[in-house]
Amino acid sequence: MSVLAQILIAIVALEHILFLVLEMFLWDKPQGMKVFRNTPEAAAGTKVLAANQGLYNGFLAAGLIWSLIPLGAPAAASSIATFFLLCVIVAGLYGALSVSRRILWVQAAPALVALAVVWLL
Repeated sequence: MSVLAQILIAIVALEHILFLVLEMFLWDKPQGMKVFRNTPEAAAGTKVLAANQGLYNGFLAAGLIWSLIPLGAPAAASSIATFFLLCVIVAGLYGALSVSRRILWVQAAPALVALAVVWLL
């Protein structure tokens, strides 16, 4: 995998670590409510669901980080990166259709760019 692909994968992984923090720990705090355009009442009622969602974002980040660890098989790293980037893209597309179009640009688009670089370089 190219250095550019690795950098883009790291950025997508970092983004999902930030989603984990926002959803698991800051959901009902001012910063989390601002990011997700939530009210205190709605945040309180959905806190457990958001924490679960944050955990899944952590799994996506872990898989992307795993693809960056040199294990001696470049093809394996590309396959792992491809799988997890596709997971991010699908989740982003679903979120864009079901929650907000903003998710398409914040989550799916960076993963799509990273995936293109993995495949092309």
